[in-house]
Amino acid sequence: MMAPAIALKSVAKRYAGGRVGLADVDLEVPAGRFFGLLGPNGAGKTTLVGLLTTLVRADRGSIRVCGFDVATQAVAAKACMGVVPQEINFNSFEPVGEIVEAQAAYYGLSPRRARERTGQVLEQVGLADRRRQSAWGLSGGMKRRLMIARALVHRPHVLLLDEPTAGVDLEGRHTTWELLRALNADGVTILLTTHYLEEAEALCDSLAILGQGEIVARGETGELLHGLNVQTLVLELSAPLDACPELEGLAIRRVDRWTLEIDLPQGMEVNALFERLGVYGVRVAGLRNKRNRLESLFLQRIAERASASQGAGT
Repeated sequence: MMAPAIALKSVAKRYAGGRVGLADVDLEVPAGRFFGLLGPNGAGKTTLVGLLTTLVRADRGSIRVCGFDVATQAVAAKACMGVVPQEINFNSFEPVGEIVEAQAAYYGLSPRRARERTGQVLEQVGLADRRRQSAWGLSGGMKRRLMIARALVHRPHVLLLDEPTAGVDLEGRHTTWELLRALNADGVTILLTTHYLEEAEALCDSLAILGQGEIVARGETGELLHGLNVQTLVLELSAPLDACPELEGLAIRRVDRWTLEIDLPQGMEVNALFERLGVYGVRVAGLRNKRNRLESLFLQRIAERASASQGAGT
């Protein structure tokens, strides 16, 4: 039986001052999966990546990558991983190709093989024509792709990405998404941390949600999102309203004459909502989610856990 790509058992980390990084976390990511680790800032996502890469030392528990214990078999575990951190951490004045070749040499590739692999991964991420250019002139999205190329140069089985599209424009984000989908289709296991539910929803087949160092929910992406029964939309109107429209089965609130809030039930399409509003002469100029959908799901799961704990204590 193939070992999980990533396996954490009873892993805990507490920082100086008492802040909890992780609290007895158990987590398995099977080989070949595209796994999303979600949560608000400070939830423990970066701590978990730091533990996997040995940049952070666990207080207790065991961590394995591709079957190797990161504490006692660190070299073998690291060889299995490619890491794309949150921050740009290469010398922007070096040529793109040299940045990737240096990483290849770090993993023991010969100069000839390093040049070959650099050409291959730069082609893979769409930066082949930038090989001799200074990285300083790259856009934010291109710099992210360069970091992915660097992480892939030694052919890792597992790719860890910590907030890979933070600060990247919409076009760059979708380009990165397509690249990651292709890598996963080729068999690379991907662990993606993000606080964008939409990103995880677009990419991941499984999710875990962290809150204050604990996993508050986990499962297949569709199953978790199925539990998000309502999302609140804020509608900006084309013309002012003197009274709030009443539609059966919908909770509607008039914020002001130009703005409505509507709780949209799961399964109801926005176009169907617009059609029903149109019957009453309401025309929508724009809309947005009142609350980040991840925040909604996170708060819902926290409430469920609190309710279950109270029930167990009575």
